[in-house]
Amino acid sequence: MQISGEKRGHAAELDGTILFGICPACSCVDSQVLFSAQDRLYSSTSRSFKIVECSQCRLIRLSPQPQPSELQGFYPPGFWLEPNRILSGTEGFYRRLVLRDHLRFVERGMRESEQGGLVLDVGGGGGLFLRMLADRGHPNVVGLHFGLDTATVAFSEAGVRSVCGTLSRAPFPPGSCAAITLFHVLEHLYEPAGYLDAAHQLLAPDGHLYIQVPNASCWQFLLLGEHWSGLDVPRHLVHFRSRDLETLLTDRGFEILRRKQFSWRDNARMLATSLVPSLDPSIRRLNQRKETHFQARAKNLVFLALVLCALPVAVLESACQAGATVMIEARKKS
Repeated sequence: MQISGEKRGHAAELDGTILFGICPACSCVDSQVLFSAQDRLYSSTSRSFKIVECSQCRLIRLSPQPQPSELQGFYPPGFWLEPNRILSGTEGFYRRLVLRDHLRFVERGMRESEQGGLVLDVGGGGGLFLRMLADRGHPNVVGLHFGLDTATVAFSEAGVRSVCGTLSRAPFPPGSCAAITLFHVLEHLYEPAGYLDAAHQLLAPDGHLYIQVPNASCWQFLLLGEHWSGLDVPRHLVHFRSRDLETLLTDRGFEILRRKQFSWRDNARMLATSLVPSLDPSIRRLNQRKETHFQARAKNLVFLALVLCALPVAVLESACQAGATVMIEARKKS
């Protein structure tokens, strides 16, 4: 019995049966295809990818997973960057308003832990979250960025300390972090378990970890399938259900403290983007669509109206424990 095509990004063949790689959670090689999907948001490639589910643990993932060198090309320039200079006026007010939901979630845990040390935000774009956190009396904040452009903007425009690197090679001593935030990061990683191991090492004994990912057990995914924007094919490599994330955290030495499945910033917007991606302001900006001032303003207003219409659905699915995102607070097991 011989397995061929073991390189990442290629399906394998076992006795004539097509396999879709090894499950990163349970190492099972048997998966079933849910559907095929393409890049609906940025049209970075015309390739079609499979969304598969592990037959054993039911973890959902992208297959084939692109090679790292190829994956980089699927991110449009500025993907991780939300320049603060564009966050003025109405858009700036809106973004700060909806981000308060994240702030309250993190601040509650920090008050309960009373743990001194760094607050490390991983992949936080232009640093708006950390700027708001610092303005609320938490000055010891640092952003860890994947690229120099985002680190530069976060430092020069948001005024927060920033470094480039990955969590597994972060330039901080073990036990130095009171809190680490990973908002919409894990789903982009080949090995999310390794990132959690790195976070576990960096956190102080009573340090808290805050994670948010799209929730693959939400109503939006069940209803829309490959059209759900939370898949973000091919940039999202793993699609977590709430229980998948909790199991992963428990296996890596964390205990779950709190969870929530509603986000003012994300849930309703994800549904609106799923329905009409071409109206989403962030997608239009990254796709560099040529628009007049009137066209841009009109599309922004239509998209805002669509988000408001989607809000009751987002609230209802979250109340039924099937929200479009899941946010978890965890701490190191004592």
